[in-house]
Amino acid sequence: MLSDLIVSRVRVKVLELFFLNLGNIYHVREIVRRTSEEINAVRRELSHLEKAGLLSKERRANRLFYNLRKDYPLYFDILALVIKNSGLGGDMLKNKVKLGKVKYAMISGRYARGMQRAANTVDLLVVGKVVLPELSQIVRQEEVRREREINYTVMSEEEFDFRKKRRDPFVLEILKGSRIMLIGDEEELVS
Repeated sequence: MLSDLIVSRVRVKVLELFFLNLGNIYHVREIVRRTSEEINAVRRELSHLEKAGLLSKERRANRLFYNLRKDYPLYFDILALVIKNSGLGGDMLKNKVKLGKVKYAMISGRYARGMQRAANTVDLLVVGKVVLPELSQIVRQEEVRREREINYTVMSEEEFDFRKKRRDPFVLEILKGSRIMLIGDEEELVS
C-alpha cells in the first residue's frame, strides 16, 4: 500500500486528498480539517511537496491555497498509486478474495481523473468469475463517497475473449481508452 512506500502518514493523507479530488484547491486549515492532522505537520508536508514541484501555492487575501501541478513528471504515476490505494481501487484490492476469481480489473482514466463520462463509457471493467453482490456493495459505497454514479461492466473470461476476438465495438471502446489496472496484466488485457 501507499503507506508502505511513503513513511509519512500525513503526506499520504495529503496526497490522497488532492488526488481523489482533482481540480480542487485547498486552504491550509481545510487540509488540516480534512486530514485530521496537526497543522504544523500538514504545513511541513505541504512545504515539502511544493519544493518537490508537485504542489503550487497561491496567496489570496490573507490565505494560502494549494493545488496540484499537472506538469509534475510523476503526476500520473502518483495518481495511479493513489487510485490503487484509496477509494474504489483500494476497496477492490482489499476485498480481492471476496470478489471471487478476478482476472482483470481496470478503472478508466477518465474516471480516475474525475472527468465527465461520455455516453456509454465504462468507469470500471471486471473480468472473471465475480461475486456480484460483493462488487455491487463496493461500487455503491464509492458512489456514495464520490456522490457520482459509477458505470461498471462485469464479464466472464470467455465472454471477454470472445467479444475481443470478434472486435466487439463495446469492448474495443473500453480497451481504446486510458486505464489504471487494479488486477491483471495490461498487455494481456489488450492483446
